[in-house]
Amino acid sequence: MATRRLEDLTPETDEALLEAVQRDEPAAFERFVERYGGRIYGFGLRVCGEREDAKDVAQDTLLQAFQSLKQVAEPKALRSWLYRVASNACLMKRRRGKFEPARELSLEELMPRLDGDETRDRVPDFRPLPDESASREEVRAGLRAAVQDLPPHYRIVLVLRDMEELGTRETAEALGLPESTVKMRLHRARLMVRQRLEEQLA
Repeated sequence: MATRRLEDLTPETDEALLEAVQRDEPAAFERFVERYGGRIYGFGLRVCGEREDAKDVAQDTLLQAFQSLKQVAEPKALRSWLYRVASNACLMKRRRGKFEPARELSLEELMPRLDGDETRDRVPDFRPLPDESASREEVRAGLRAAVQDLPPHYRIVLVLRDMEELGTRETAEALGLPESTVKMRLHRARLMVRQRLEEQLA
């Protein structure tokens, strides 16, 4: 009895799904929405912070996808293209003054106090914190609040890299930025989140 190949057991690829949409196969776009609708809504919720805005972002993104998917030539670029559309929709939904800080902070201001230990890793540690008095939900709520307090251009990079798990190159393509800019913004965003969490736990 012949065994099934591993690729026959794996979920539908972006390439196969995109080809099905471009060939107007029945229910192909519904499969596309099923695959990406929840992801885009979750991304919108993390970036915008409001359920109604996240719903609008998902609808706007999927509508543009419906109108434009046939022009996407490279299946490997599908995910970064989709997040670029969603990122632009999020920035359009941004309520001025709600997310933007009163002034831009310098990198020096973001550095946590390290009690003389200059070699300690400056990237936030998202593992469970040792403080047993803080519940997991309190930590999660603090992290969500810290991410929401980031300026939008830092928050989008952090969400794409650390939550949506896109690579640096994919994130750069999604946002239309150089990879060096993505790395710098990710570094600063992580420092801001770390500083906020340290203040909460002080």
